[in-house]
Amino acid sequence: MAGKAQVDALLSLISTAAYAAVAEYDKKGYDVPSLDSTDASSLSAMAGNLSLKRAVRMLEGACEQLCVTLAMPSHTMVNRVQSYDWACMRVVRKARVADVLAEHPEGLHVDELARIVDVEKGKLARVLRLLGTRHCFREVDTDIFANNRLSLVLHSSNSAGDLTTLYTDEVAQGAFALRETLQDPDYGYSYEPTKSPFMYSAADEEIDGTFFNWMVAHPERRESFGRGMLAVDEFTNMSAILEQYPWMEITTVCDVGSGVGAFSIPLTQMYPHIKTTLQDLPETVGHAEQVWTASNPEPIREKRVSFVPLDFFAETPVRGQDVYYLRSIIHNWPDARAAIILRQVRQAMGPNSRLLIHDDVIQHLHRAADGHDSDLGVEVAPEPLLPNFGAGNRRMYNLDLTMLILYNSRERTLRDFVRLGNAGGLRLEKVWDLAESSVLEFRLAE
Repeated sequence: MAGKAQVDALLSLISTAAYAAVAEYDKKGYDVPSLDSTDASSLSAMAGNLSLKRAVRMLEGACEQLCVTLAMPSHTMVNRVQSYDWACMRVVRKARVADVLAEHPEGLHVDELARIVDVEKGKLARVLRLLGTRHCFREVDTDIFANNRLSLVLHSSNSAGDLTTLYTDEVAQGAFALRETLQDPDYGYSYEPTKSPFMYSAADEEIDGTFFNWMVAHPERRESFGRGMLAVDEFTNMSAILEQYPWMEITTVCDVGSGVGAFSIPLTQMYPHIKTTLQDLPETVGHAEQVWTASNPEPIREKRVSFVPLDFFAETPVRGQDVYYLRSIIHNWPDARAAIILRQVRQAMGPNSRLLIHDDVIQHLHRAADGHDSDLGVEVAPEPLLPNFGAGNRRMYNLDLTMLILYNSRERTLRDFVRLGNAGGLRLEKVWDLAESSVLEFRLAE
């Protein structure tokens, strides 16, 4: 396709996707929220809307491809490396700037704000102005700053803010060691979780094991990590599976590697006929039971939920469940360890059991002639977009690098999952594409 024809096609995709997104707000009876809004209730109003997610994916992919097509390459490449968003967000998150501004909805002069958060006023203003250029915070008058829709995410009460801290601290620390580990003869060719770039960067702490062991040694960061995981549903649309999958056919679910129950809590609320078992390490399920007792006690009183310790490398989950659900588990581990987990689940499955693996599915950047992925349910972008939607799906490729940096693991392609499943006596039945993450349904191989 010629260059001008590509531009015309991209403009058409942008227009169609933008109007589709607006239509989703209309269907729900919402106005498109203003960027200036500080209504916290609006932040998650459209969470789980799969059609909106698909429209935004198309919009982001087409907008970036249009800009990259028309701009000088040096303009694009310098912009990409000259990005300090993460460093500035780290400053304001640590200083709780959004918390202070929440008490001053009309805005606060940087002189007073700097005094409260103990950051030099001139430097703080520059940090806030850069973030404001990216629509995070507002400068309502000269040197007077206020919260807006995006900066609310950085408030200490917002669990998504805990996730930003993971990236500005641990992931950034490990990322700076990526080049060194790739050149290190001991680390570069290893996929052992103990040899991740992060563990390389933290070697002076002399902590044996993996990033999980590092978190055990830093309980405050482990708690923040757990809070951050609760926010993943909101922006990745993982919760869409609660409406897309035929849960009315299901009576028992085992949430393997459940954490505190970010998936199981809404599942039990939406489908009270399902009995759910949370399984994770003893300290995790103990904490989960405390969380449920405080925030979701009804399933406990009605005996619709149980908490059972599990080491999924050494033990088999509870047997004979209709569904075994693994969310963001397999991507934490290299193939050899992931295969052990799947074999343990395979031993627990009955003849009609289903295994649901909820992870990202990485696509290659060429258009496969065999249509293998799309035949099984993975969505492929229209031309002239990259088949993986380009920037519309950038986060899953960033997450792939996050897995490398923290765990020495990776996200997988559909063929990777098929091979992994087949090796464990499982066959792939269907893919539920949720416009970022996907749910892969496996059954026992015949």
